[in-house]
Amino acid sequence: MKYEYGRIGQYRYSGMFFEEFLPELRGTRGVQTYYQMSENDDTVGAILFAIQMLMRQVDFTIEPGGPSGIDKAAAEFVESCLYDMANTWQDTLAEILSFLTYGWSYHEICYKRRNGRKRDPDFSSKFDDGLIGWSKLPIRAQDTLFRWEYKPGTDVLLGMSQMPPPDFGVLTIPLEKALHFRTTSVKNNPEGRSILRTAYKSWYFKSRIQEIEGIGIERNLAGFPVLYTPPNMNLWDPDDKESQEALSWARDIVTGIKQDSEMGIVLPGGEGGWKLELLHGNTGKAIDTNAVIERYDKRIATTVLADFVMLGQQSVGSFALASSKTKIFALAVGTYLDVICDVFNSQGIPRLIDLNGKAFSQITDYPHMVHGDIEDKDLAVFGEFLQRVSASGIIQPDEQIEDYVRRVAGLPSRLETESSTADLSIGRTTEPIQTEHGAVSPGDMA
Repeated sequence: MKYEYGRIGQYRYSGMFFEEFLPELRGTRGVQTYYQMSENDDTVGAILFAIQMLMRQVDFTIEPGGPSGIDKAAAEFVESCLYDMANTWQDTLAEILSFLTYGWSYHEICYKRRNGRKRDPDFSSKFDDGLIGWSKLPIRAQDTLFRWEYKPGTDVLLGMSQMPPPDFGVLTIPLEKALHFRTTSVKNNPEGRSILRTAYKSWYFKSRIQEIEGIGIERNLAGFPVLYTPPNMNLWDPDDKESQEALSWARDIVTGIKQDSEMGIVLPGGEGGWKLELLHGNTGKAIDTNAVIERYDKRIATTVLADFVMLGQQSVGSFALASSKTKIFALAVGTYLDVICDVFNSQGIPRLIDLNGKAFSQITDYPHMVHGDIEDKDLAVFGEFLQRVSASGIIQPDEQIEDYVRRVAGLPSRLETESSTADLSIGRTTEPIQTEHGAVSPGDMA
């Protein structure tokens, strides 16, 4: 009996996707376009900077999958792995956040055995419990994409193949050895959708208007160059070699006039000797390009719900309006934080726990990653709320509530009076482990 009859209907050929109707936004060409937008536009750069700084200051914690001691030990183990990698968690998070700009981000999972300090930073660990942890989660850059690997005749994604410099060899990273982040899953497209996609049109026209504006300012200062030919010279005779040389010379002159320290031209024709004069351009302005550029800037910011960044640059906008807009923006950013947690909870943490199955075979469920709030809570309002629900008996104070209140208030973690962690040294795995450098035995990882 056939399990599945239909197909999603992805527009892909030979591992490349053609869902995007603009050729300049497809594949690696689109990656280059989004890179230019993010790195060369002040408004786009400011918006991405604001998003990344907000998301990087959020706390990521690991919560146990059950109430038992082994559940808490598993959660503590996973959280310790986040801060025991060759690259810091903040650096790793910064790479992960590139999925906002490009729509997707692909990270290879590299493991190590936690056998204490080693010379090789990839296999050095703060812990000596013999468990298998994350060595690092390096990005496989979007501009190295060669093709997506699919199971023949199906829509089942198997992995990503890349052609990275400097040798540009084809390398395939299977999906079961990777973390795959994407902003959206429409038609299960592995490339997601960049948050800058709807800003592209405004960015395109804005960037060209800025170029025209710069040229116009220069021409207003230097003047519009016009070079008159002698009355008996025909520059447009294609059969006359001298005419074509003169035309090329004239074009070089008029296109080479720039407003700089070397501006000037020497021409014959001084009446009665040498003649020096200054040519002035038209200083009038026909179109207010500032208004046009500001309009496109606002549209760019609006596409990602970040138009509040424009309020301080204009004479309109109240504090209440700014507060309302930032709340909507925070909700949008919170959704992307959920994406990060969901990927770790579905792809990263279960595999890590399963590799240490003997040590955590008795857990109720897998630990899961959660993120904190983007905006600080009003502690007065929060405290009043806790007081009311506690007094009414709706909730009763316990360790989890205390831990949450301490996180919200920025207080130190509570001191453990009794050890609630299990012996993490049990169940030392002896099977070969797949790492970035291939399959190795535990002894080799030392």
